[in-house]
Amino acid sequence: EEIRAGGACVGVAINPATPVHALAELAGAIDLALCMTVSPGWGGQPFIARSSAKIARLRALLDGEGSTAALEVDGGIDPATAPLCGNAGATVFVAGSAVFHASDPGAAYRAIADAVGG
Repeated sequence: EEIRAGGACVGVAINPATPVHALAELAGAIDLALCMTVSPGWGGQPFIARSSAKIARLRALLDGEGSTAALEVDGGIDPATAPLCGNAGATVFVAGSAVFHASDPGAAYRAIADAVGG
């Protein structure tokens, strides 16, 4: 409530080892949930395959609470993994290495955006 009173949105992040139910008490009070799809710390890690199922569980938790929170994913996002996340319920995609290590970052960004429908 203090965060919103200060004019900001409320967000929370969970790491790959954090279970979705850890957000159960907060689901109705947040504007953004970030589901890390790699262990944070360094770029270029591969997407953890079980993350798409976790994203789906998190989307179900948010929807079940009537939350309109954005569901963000970060880690290993590229044209192959972004649709997996989008189909599971993610609405915001963070791509670092896939874009900034590409020979044409603009084309890499467009490929990810196209992969999730724009």
